[in-house]
Amino acid sequence: MSTQVLTYIFVGLSFALYIGIAIWSRAGSTKDFYVAGGGVHPVANGMATAADWMSAASFISMAGIIAFAGYDGSMYLMGWTGGYVLLALLLAPYLRKFGQFTVPDFIGERYYSKVARVVAVICLIVISFTYVAGQMRGVGVVFSRFLDIPIDMGVLVGMGIVFFYAVLGGMKGITYTQVAQYCVLIFAYLVPAIFISMLITGNPVPQLGLGGEVGNSGMTVLQKLDSTLVELGFQPYTENKKSLVDIFAITMALMVGTAGLPHVIVRFFTVPKVSDARKSAGFALIFIALLYTTAPAVGAFARINFIETVNETSYAGEAGETATPEWVKSWEGIGLIGWIDKNKDGNIQYRDGAAFSGKPAFSGETGASGERALTNTPTEGQNEVYVDRDIMVLANPEIAKLPGWVIALVAAGGIAAALSTAAGLLLVISASISHDLMKKTFVPNISDKQELWAARGAAVVAITIAGYFGINPPGFVAQVVALAFGLAACSLFPAILMGIFFRGMNKEGAIAGMIAGLIFTMGYIWFFKFGAPELNNKDYWLFGISPEGIGSIGMVINFAVAFVVASFTKPVPMEVRDLVDDIRIPDGAGVAHAH
Repeated sequence: MSTQVLTYIFVGLSFALYIGIAIWSRAGSTKDFYVAGGGVHPVANGMATAADWMSAASFISMAGIIAFAGYDGSMYLMGWTGGYVLLALLLAPYLRKFGQFTVPDFIGERYYSKVARVVAVICLIVISFTYVAGQMRGVGVVFSRFLDIPIDMGVLVGMGIVFFYAVLGGMKGITYTQVAQYCVLIFAYLVPAIFISMLITGNPVPQLGLGGEVGNSGMTVLQKLDSTLVELGFQPYTENKKSLVDIFAITMALMVGTAGLPHVIVRFFTVPKVSDARKSAGFALIFIALLYTTAPAVGAFARINFIETVNETSYAGEAGETATPEWVKSWEGIGLIGWIDKNKDGNIQYRDGAAFSGKPAFSGETGASGERALTNTPTEGQNEVYVDRDIMVLANPEIAKLPGWVIALVAAGGIAAALSTAAGLLLVISASISHDLMKKTFVPNISDKQELWAARGAAVVAITIAGYFGINPPGFVAQVVALAFGLAACSLFPAILMGIFFRGMNKEGAIAGMIAGLIFTMGYIWFFKFGAPELNNKDYWLFGISPEGIGSIGMVINFAVAFVVASFTKPVPMEVRDLVDDIRIPDGAGVAHAH
């Protein structure tokens, strides 16, 4: 059976499973739609949280970035993992004890203000749409390659699937669909990693294989990478190119941004008790660790295989054409890898530097040496290959010549990762509009049934906008997602943290802080990413911090503005102070204190 047929079968079966679960668990009330009825088991919630959190950025893009950035890619691992621990320990149990449906709900009640609620909704929508753009692009990449359809059509198919189970099932449908998606994505990530670890080092455990010897070379994987890359003119894999200040800022932005991501926080509202929120956070950390401890090995193995297959000599085909590796042919048709034989020697040269004066745009024709004809002009230098980072995990089984069923499994896993997070984000957007803007702010007399229909309508609009971003993406999946974390770090995280631990923080301070942090961070990102991209380098960055890390400074601005404004405005009402004390102090602690 061909790989293409196997892919259709694997992806088709996974879709049938997701849709079946959505029909079985369709939401009948707003509580079902928003928080799955509040009765999800901690283990199931841990799996759903892991699937929600391990998005297309984690599955598709992170190992690809590590493969090409080496040491610098470690900030994604540290930031996202550390952020989850921060969320699990500092925020999740307290938010669950507060007992609201959404993050703006918490902020609106804690800061006794409809304005604070609306500002939180705006922050949430900006964060979620930035994040979902990366997910929909991931969906398009996977569909276009493995189902042999254009990227735009792939995004539309993904929209249709998410629409079905997010709009019909709400959080209840999404939760149990995400349990299935976690099983699919983790199996799809580990199986090829184990195969490739065996092929390269003889060790079936990828985490150990990363430190193992490559064949009989006498060198470990990292030593081999360092040696090979230096020969080709690259920086050693284990050395950092970014400044330590920028690495720290990006790691911090990813870390606190994780703790402020609304679609992850809402998962802790779906369990019956506060203790269950803690348990599900622990289970989720275990489930997440399976992928995150494997990612560095996957990235290193992918870079080794990529170099060896692309730089192999004697590719010369008939009539002097350059016969590219089969896996390159599979990906170049959709514009995610490109090459041009600059020196006309019949071989592909992979060296340091850009192959083209921008991302290659394909005309669909082949050039004199067999390369894809390019509308972009090649740059000076020896490098003849452009490769999109987002394809490395997906192409890895093909590069390593693994069986067709492994390639099909990876396709199903990549789609599961992207769809699971996209669904969670879209639900958060729809809930914030129907529950926070309508029910709690502008249309308080709306019935439960009307609110449910409004939530579904908002989900439809959100899916449509998300699809547009997927078709017109603003960058690599992980880059786009990093910006979303920065926006969460500068806006929602400080407001949530101060709401739990600083009972003297009033509504004026929280509102001013969120607005200041968001405006500064969005302005900085817009200027360097869209306004003046030619200035987007360390010579012009504030304190040498890139747009991906500027959320850390935005967070500091948020805290500073909040405390200054709070010190000059009315104190917090006593009933709100008591509410904060009630969130923080566990049940029974007051009795023990009395003794």
